[in-house]
Amino acid sequence: MSPDYPFDDAATARAVIDERGTVVEWNGGAERLLGHPAADVVGRPAENLLVGDGAGAAYAPVGARWDGTVTLRHRDGGTVSVWLLAHHRPSDDGTPGHWLVVTPLEAGEPSSADDPLATAALVQSPCAVAVYDERLRLSHLNAAMAEVIGLPEDRIRGLRLSEIGGKPQSAELEGHLLRVLTSGRAEDVQTYMRTGGESLAHAWLARMAPVTDREGRVRGVCLAAHDFTENYLARERLQLVNEASVRIGSTLDVTRTAQELADVCVPALADFVSVDLLDPQENGDPLAPVVTPISLRRAAHQSVNPGTPEAVAKPGQVEVYPASSPQADSLVAGRTIVATIASGQLDEWLNWNKARGEAVRQFGIHSTMSVPIQARGLTLGVAVLTRFRRPDPFTPDDVLLAEEVTARAAVCIDNARRFSRERETALALQRSLLPRSLPRTAAVAAASRYLPAARAGVGGDWFDVIPLSGMRVAMVVGDVVGHGIQASATMGRLRTAVRTLADIDLAPDELLTHLDDLVVRLSAEAGAEGSPGEVGATCVYAVYDPVSRRCTLARAGHPPPMLIPPGGTPEQLDLPSGPPLGVGGLPFESAELELREGSVLAFYTDGLVESAERDVDAGHELLSQALAAFSDSLEETCDRVLHTLLPAGGSTDDVALLLARTRGLPSSQVATWHIPADPSLVAPIRKQVVDQLGTWDMSEASFTAELVVSELVTNAIRYGAHPIRLRLIHDATTLICEVSDTSHTAPHLRRAKTWDEGGRGLLLVAQLTQRWGSRHTADGKTIWAEIGLIEEE
Repeated sequence: MSPDYPFDDAATARAVIDERGTVVEWNGGAERLLGHPAADVVGRPAENLLVGDGAGAAYAPVGARWDGTVTLRHRDGGTVSVWLLAHHRPSDDGTPGHWLVVTPLEAGEPSSADDPLATAALVQSPCAVAVYDERLRLSHLNAAMAEVIGLPEDRIRGLRLSEIGGKPQSAELEGHLLRVLTSGRAEDVQTYMRTGGESLAHAWLARMAPVTDREGRVRGVCLAAHDFTENYLARERLQLVNEASVRIGSTLDVTRTAQELADVCVPALADFVSVDLLDPQENGDPLAPVVTPISLRRAAHQSVNPGTPEAVAKPGQVEVYPASSPQADSLVAGRTIVATIASGQLDEWLNWNKARGEAVRQFGIHSTMSVPIQARGLTLGVAVLTRFRRPDPFTPDDVLLAEEVTARAAVCIDNARRFSRERETALALQRSLLPRSLPRTAAVAAASRYLPAARAGVGGDWFDVIPLSGMRVAMVVGDVVGHGIQASATMGRLRTAVRTLADIDLAPDELLTHLDDLVVRLSAEAGAEGSPGEVGATCVYAVYDPVSRRCTLARAGHPPPMLIPPGGTPEQLDLPSGPPLGVGGLPFESAELELREGSVLAFYTDGLVESAERDVDAGHELLSQALAAFSDSLEETCDRVLHTLLPAGGSTDDVALLLARTRGLPSSQVATWHIPADPSLVAPIRKQVVDQLGTWDMSEASFTAELVVSELVTNAIRYGAHPIRLRLIHDATTLICEVSDTSHTAPHLRRAKTWDEGGRGLLLVAQLTQRWGSRHTADGKTIWAEIGLIEEE
């Protein structure tokens, strides 16, 4: 006998044999079996006990366990055939192991029906067991099953399972019993329910097996129920946490993330969930302690009831919560607070808020759990979980689970707020850098749209319409690589650079060359400052002259514009494809085409035609179809194009669109003179200008026009090269004087000193006109000046 087993050990014959085959232990049961005392066997080869030559090799055990029948020598000279079970036991200290060999000596006959041990398996088993007969009516059950059901056996014997339970789950289990009865195959079924003998629901594993007679016929079904609630709830909690990690934070939208938190918790954790957030602009310092009363905005809620009738506040509504409310108490304490209606913890709050008190009575709310939404040291709001359909109150495990799920949601909400704040900043910067309205020009009528990306945020797309000298107009659309504030800032610098370069009347290909140099420098600066990535951009630039009705275009890695001629079908312009801006060193080419009056040019960025749902060619086809239904209203056309090409949820990239309908300037609004190289002819030319202004009913501008023409023509005769040409252009508000010659030397404005004889002419021109300047042409240069006209009321 030993302390570990305080009973007679002689009922088992046991021996221990080392790896070399030597007997090292021999108990009394072994002596009883073979008659050999321990002194005669221990220390000797076990093979000596086997009958026959080579018997040791024949019965050598293999693996960790061996069993079989062997013939052994008895001390009296006889033999004993015995079944042996051998276990190999390795040692813990690295020394050789040993084999434990055993066989029972007192197995005896099977127990009789009167033996209490024979019926203990059913009656006294801690596992709930019930036996149903061939008609699936209860035949026997043990005490554990009677306790689970909550009814005595003699009252329910003969009832079906569906009649005993009375629940949908009971009928489902009966269906499984029927399958086991008819098929003869065992089944395992899991269910979560509250039985008649339980106050709370439990998870059950019902193991069903057929009961057969001696001939193997199925005579009934045995059902054993195992309570695995702890494992079930742990698995449910793990599944909920995993679901929260997948479902919460699918977008960078605060409201959507709050709704995802509420959706995940209902009905897995609560019957109704509300998510209320602090307004950042009203909360002041986010690190300051929370004080009551607290203003919270309802961000989301969810309920097991359709339409969330329990909700007192609507999404977006702001409510004030006093110190007695679970929301305020939880935020002030900075921890989760669980309260029950029965305890009276919420009486003050419900008496103060009559609407919530009515909801508690109407829906039978009995428990609440308020969980602060906190991330990175900031308090963002509170989630309140409520139970009324589930009878059990919140447990400590529920608190841990709610805090885990809410913590994940809090990080996502904080990320969404940070993204929204950065997006709003970038969008404000973008809007301040883009033109608020397009200028009205005599050359084109224009309309535009800009849409930031739905998810990636504001990017670097831009557009512009720039009035040029001679009634001409420049149109530009560009796209900076990337998104965010950095892309918007780069866009602003490029747009400013384009306007500056356009102001000196550079040809499109020259302008893109200068812009390319700027992008190369910006990229070098970004690399030197450690900014991630290089600066890159694409651009298309066009100049249209309403007098000649010719348009010159050049592009740098940008999609070519579409042309819709009057009454014609849209077509994509075939322009030379220059490299994107920032590549450096590669040339740009321009193309010139003549446009009929009323033609429409459509400039756009790649976000309009590129999409994950379709290829670029399909996008261009859709754009052509939208432009083909062109109407007189450019604004309506812009809206139709965006509606046709962009999904309802918005584009994944920002989009810029610019439509421009060309106008032609009639020849009656243009007058041209070729000037001989004779200063004495300036006076007759001035008279011709005055006469022409009289024809145009612009005599009020004659005095200023005479002075400007006299100065510009005289300078051209003195310092320019022949031939010299004077041209007057006008519309309703502006008179333009242009003098062109073949010299490439441009004048510049300077301040004349008191005794200087020259230098006052251009100063006088600058004072009398709205603006003036010069532009280089292929043949020389043009000096121009604009004179404002007084519009008649």
